[in-house]
Amino acid sequence: MTTAHLKNLQSIEPVPLTIPANAPPAFHMLAKPTGAICNLDCAYCFFLDKEVFYPDSKFRMSDDVLELYIRQLVESHQTEQVTIAWQGGEPTLMGLDFYRRVMALAESYRRPGMAFEHTMQTNGTLLDDEWCEFYKEHNFLIGISIDGPSQLHDIYRVDKGGAPTLDKVMRGLRLLQKHDVEYNVLTTVNRVNADYPLEVYRFLRDEVKTDWMQFIPVVERINEDGLTLYQEGTDVSDRSVLPEQFGRFLSAIYDEWVRNDVGTVFVQTFEAALRNWLGMDASGMCVFNKTCGTGLAIEHNGDLYSCDHFVEPDYYLGNILDKHMIELVASPQQIKFGQDKLDTLPTYCMECDVRFACHGECPKNRFITTPDGEASPGGEVGLNYLCAGFKHLFHHVDFPMKIMAGLIRRGHEAREVMSILEQAFTGVKRNDPCPCGSGRKFKQCHGRQQPKSSRKTLPPPQSRSAAIRKSE
Repeated sequence: MTTAHLKNLQSIEPVPLTIPANAPPAFHMLAKPTGAICNLDCAYCFFLDKEVFYPDSKFRMSDDVLELYIRQLVESHQTEQVTIAWQGGEPTLMGLDFYRRVMALAESYRRPGMAFEHTMQTNGTLLDDEWCEFYKEHNFLIGISIDGPSQLHDIYRVDKGGAPTLDKVMRGLRLLQKHDVEYNVLTTVNRVNADYPLEVYRFLRDEVKTDWMQFIPVVERINEDGLTLYQEGTDVSDRSVLPEQFGRFLSAIYDEWVRNDVGTVFVQTFEAALRNWLGMDASGMCVFNKTCGTGLAIEHNGDLYSCDHFVEPDYYLGNILDKHMIELVASPQQIKFGQDKLDTLPTYCMECDVRFACHGECPKNRFITTPDGEASPGGEVGLNYLCAGFKHLFHHVDFPMKIMAGLIRRGHEAREVMSILEQAFTGVKRNDPCPCGSGRKFKQCHGRQQPKSSRKTLPPPQSRSAAIRKSE
């Protein structure tokens, strides 16, 4: 960006700034500079359909909107660190010059002592040396989406022509590694790859060679018109992971991790759970916090929404060209959205012994009734679709989590749990009660043998048409 261009942008009349008394000191904003536009056509992507909300749009964030966004983001923060996060669609479609302008704008508005954390979630297929040199220069944290080995990844993650994408993704990943760019891996867990937890985890650990993993459940609600555009309806698509299936998936990975990889591999769900076992105020994952509302999304034209998963008319807060971002973030509508996460929990959840670890998970998934038919206090259906899976997981991990929490409270490292578990289980016979106190036999609890692979054989490579037929 030239100096003249920067001065021109700075001449735009700013939206008046008045920081409300109830404004959070910091928040996380996901910016979508290309809206829902992407070079891939992943079958389960919840965002591609959002294109219909912006008919005739070119789906590119203009320089004017970009300037206002960066300015207001900086002005809205009362902290020394500000995260500038980009997602899509596919954010690399904007081109490198767009992000060079971002760097210049951020520096122009940076207050003394303020630092920026730059992040981007990408499918990785468009990365080259120039992109990675830029990421490294500006200390970007890159999230890259990989759903497992090719037999699993390429079922749903295909390009516009239906062709597989893992080879292109891995090429981009190796470039990130070549340039020593910090990255993590995001894996969506669907009804297919959820049956192969060990194959997925070991592929990410041993082949991808990542030390940070995120596992995000695919839960697609089917609306009355058969689409998945809104967070409405109580039926889910055939691609959606089943509740118990998701719990078993995470539990199998946890068993592998807690015995071999604590301290060397970091799994976001397990890290968040441990924080909750420690009684910390925030877990590090909004879905496992008591309330939410500080993780918002901004569209390419400046429209602000309550959450990345709620980019739809009922959750529209306003546009930053009309009202300052911080007023929208601290608006009564958004405050209520975040508080409702706690206030609308049914009694079934409030009395649950693992609520401290779950807190009802994400509101977007709370659309079934409790076993006794109870709805939420607001009258809506309010139990999380994944409840059974999370109950299974959090009961299963309780024993090792308590050990790790105790170690940390005493100033030790969590990785010491691996040797403690080995000692605790030494000499215990398969039919003995499990030392964890669950009441189950050792062979049915923490003494279950870790198989070399999951029970099922990996599916053969599938074409796009085959994946669609399987999902309909």
